[in-house]
Amino acid sequence: MKSYQLTILTLWLAGFSPVALAQKLTSDIPYVESGHKRQVLDIHTPEKLRARSLPVMFWIHGGGWQVGDKSDVGLKPKVLTERGFIFVSTNYRLLPDVKMDELIADVAKSLGWVHRNIAKYGGDPKRIFVGGHSAGAQIAALICTDDRYLKKEGMTFEALKGCVPVDGDTYDIPKIISTAEHRCMIYGWKLPTYGHRQKFGNDPEKHIDFSAVTHVASDKGIPPFLLLYFSGNPDTGAQAKIFASALRSGKIPVTSIGKQDSNHRALNNDLGKPDDHATKALYDFLDPLVKTK
Repeated sequence: MKSYQLTILTLWLAGFSPVALAQKLTSDIPYVESGHKRQVLDIHTPEKLRARSLPVMFWIHGGGWQVGDKSDVGLKPKVLTERGFIFVSTNYRLLPDVKMDELIADVAKSLGWVHRNIAKYGGDPKRIFVGGHSAGAQIAALICTDDRYLKKEGMTFEALKGCVPVDGDTYDIPKIISTAEHRCMIYGWKLPTYGHRQKFGNDPEKHIDFSAVTHVASDKGIPPFLLLYFSGNPDTGAQAKIFASALRSGKIPVTSIGKQDSNHRALNNDLGKPDDHATKALYDFLDPLVKTK
């Protein structure tokens, strides 16, 4: 693995010890021994840790489960390390080289590695937040509601303090498949040959099982959620509302924020910009939760 430094100004949450004036990136850390080249993650830390047991943001990139990279994180490592976080970004194997359950299992393995090892980098394994954009939002939401993935890695929801899915359209997969295919029927468009139906296994039972809404229950210890979505997209907006309703029914704390003056990519890339509405919502969500042990 390799390490280099990025100079940044540091801000720190009130009530915590100050950290250093630079950010350190340790990249391409394998989370599977002798694994695939994509089974690696990056860890962003303050350069000189003057405080230990920092909260951790674990981030899952988007790209339709077929493309994307852990480097697609925008301003988030900078602004979150400034606020006293360790920021982790993971890669995972992609469709169609692996099946969806293997892909999600990769992310769970990565999160399990973080839980076991992040203390060596100054992070708190009991204060982990999980976030992701687009396809990464679906994976984040599923891992934070279906505890089978974490249990295989020796983890429970107790280590998770919150979940931040950004502009996902697949929290309820049967509904998005029906919506997309009905739209094609109405307008006479060809059905996709490798759309959501095929990506999630071309099996109605799998579609249900890969949907985060399926696994919401009040007695599982599911962490609080912040759902961010572009309100100009009827699909991601509807999916956020469906998922938020399921979480509320399960008595899971949830905040759902739509941003109008944006788009699917910009909503993610603008997180961390001053005066950004979604960024303020993110900080308002994180700040009280990082203080809970």
